[in-house]
Amino acid sequence: MRLVRRIDLKFKGKMSKICLITGKKMMVGNNVSHSKRRTKRTFQPNLFDKKFYLSEEDRYVNLRVSAQGIRTINKNGLKATLDKAVKKGFLKSY
Repeated sequence: MRLVRRIDLKFKGKMSKICLITGKKMMVGNNVSHSKRRTKRTFQPNLFDKKFYLSEEDRYVNLRVSAQGIRTINKNGLKATLDKAVKKGFLKSY
């Protein structure tokens, strides 16, 4: 039983780190030390798992969105933003 728990914890955070609205994803860059020695690092997007209410269909939609994606939804509305994300290919359906 303990082994199964360890495997579950190991694979817990393996979902894709991509915003479903803006398409933001992980970037690769360099850590630069004081001596200007460079080592590779990753820049993670600021993602949240949010539940939005889609009033046109009277249901909730679970999305993984970035902070910028939340602002876009607040500005343009959920339905218009989801339609645009489907058109751009970030989201298959909702």
